[in-house]
Amino acid sequence: MIAIDQLTDEQFERHALELLQRELGPDGLARFLRLNRSGTGDYTRDREQWQEDLTLDQILASIRTHRPH
Repeated sequence: MIAIDQLTDEQFERHALELLQRELGPDGLARFLRLNRSGTGDYTRDREQWQEDLTLDQILASIRTHRPH
């Protein structure tokens, strides 16, 4: 088993792509990359809209909720 937390980002991406290709085949991998590598819209603008009503306390609570223990 590979220690995921010890891989560099590049090694992790290569490992993940190998897994996807093995499980989905070349066509499935290509479809996945097409769907997940290109996006539409303006993420920065959209994020600002999603977060405009959040308080600092709400943001910190969300971080604490999602942080690994």
